[in-house]
Amino acid sequence: MVQLKTKLDYTKVDPSFKPMPKNGWLSTIDPDFAKVKEAADASVAQLWVPELDMAAFKAAWMVAPPAPEGCPVEGVDVATELRKIPMRDGAEIEVKIYKSKTPSAETPALAVRFHGGGWVVGGHITEEPENLLLAGKANVVVVSVDYRMAPEYLFPYAIDDCWDATKWAKANAESLGVDPERIIFLGGSAGGGLSTVVARRARDAGMTGVRAQVLNFPATCHPKFFPHDKYEGGSYQQNIDASVVDAVRMEFFLDAYIPEPTPNPDHSPLLAESLKGMPPALVQVAGLDPLRDEGIAYAERLQAEGVPVELHTYQGMPHCFYMFAAHPKSADYYSRTLEFVKKHAAKSG
Repeated sequence: MVQLKTKLDYTKVDPSFKPMPKNGWLSTIDPDFAKVKEAADASVAQLWVPELDMAAFKAAWMVAPPAPEGCPVEGVDVATELRKIPMRDGAEIEVKIYKSKTPSAETPALAVRFHGGGWVVGGHITEEPENLLLAGKANVVVVSVDYRMAPEYLFPYAIDDCWDATKWAKANAESLGVDPERIIFLGGSAGGGLSTVVARRARDAGMTGVRAQVLNFPATCHPKFFPHDKYEGGSYQQNIDASVVDAVRMEFFLDAYIPEPTPNPDHSPLLAESLKGMPPALVQVAGLDPLRDEGIAYAERLQAEGVPVELHTYQGMPHCFYMFAAHPKSADYYSRTLEFVKKHAAKSG
C-alpha cells in the first residue's frame, strides 16, 4: 500500500503566519478559479487513496489534461513514435517523439521534454497537449523522456536519465530530423527542476546549441534547504492547504524521491554554485502553489547572474492550473509557452 504522508516535516505550521510583502498577494484566489475550486479539490482527492498499491497509485495519474482550444491533434496534425533508448547502466527507457505532419521549410529545432509528477508519477501524457501544441505550431520536434521514477528509482536516477536522453537526442539528430544546434529544454513542476539541471549539465559539459529552457511551476529547492536569508520563501506556509498540490503532498513526493535529503544542486538547482552562462529562461509560477516562491527565487537568481528571464506569475491559480483549460489564464500560459519556444527555436533566434 502507498504510505501517504500526514505530518509535515519541512513546513512549519504557524497559525499566526501573515503573507510576506513581495509575493504574498499572489495567493489571493482568482475569482473564476474560486467557482470550480470545490469540484477541483474533490477530483484531485480521488488520486490520493491510501488503499492503493504503488502501481495503481501511479496508474491513476496517467490521464491527459484537457487540450486548449485549437490544439493540434495526435495522428491528424502531429505524428508520434515510441522508441527505446539506452541509459548509462545498460537499462532502456522510452521516449515519445512528436513531429508535425506539415513540415516547415526550415529544419525543426529539438525540444526535450521532462514531464512533471513529483518524480513519482506521470509520463508522456502529463503534458501531452503542450507537446502536441509545440510540435504542431513551433517548428520543433518534441522528444518526451519517460525517465525512471521513485520510489523504485531514487535520486539521482531521474536526472541522470534525463541527461543521458538529452545526449542521445543530440547524437541522433539526423534520425530525429532536427537541428542539433537548436535545443530547448522543457519541463513543468518536477520536470521544471530536471530541465534546468540538464541545462546546467549541458553548460558544464560544453554542449553546443542549447537555446533556451522552459520552467513551468518549477521545483527548484527542497524546502529543508531553502535559503530564506536570500529570498522570500513563505509559499509553503501560505499555501499549506492549496488545491492540486498542497504542502504535505509535495513533501510526500520529495520524500519518495530523496528519502534522506542533503543539500545538492542536482535536486535543488537554486543551490547551484553558479548559474552564469545558462540559457534564456521562461519561468511561469502559480500564486496558490507551495512551489511559488522557489520558482520566483530561481528566476531572480538567474537574472542576477546575467541570464535573460521572462517571469510570469498567475495570481490566485493553483499548481499546474493548465488542467483547467477553459480558464483565461490557461490560455495565457499556453500562449506564452508557445511564443517563447517559437522565438528561441527559430533559426535566426
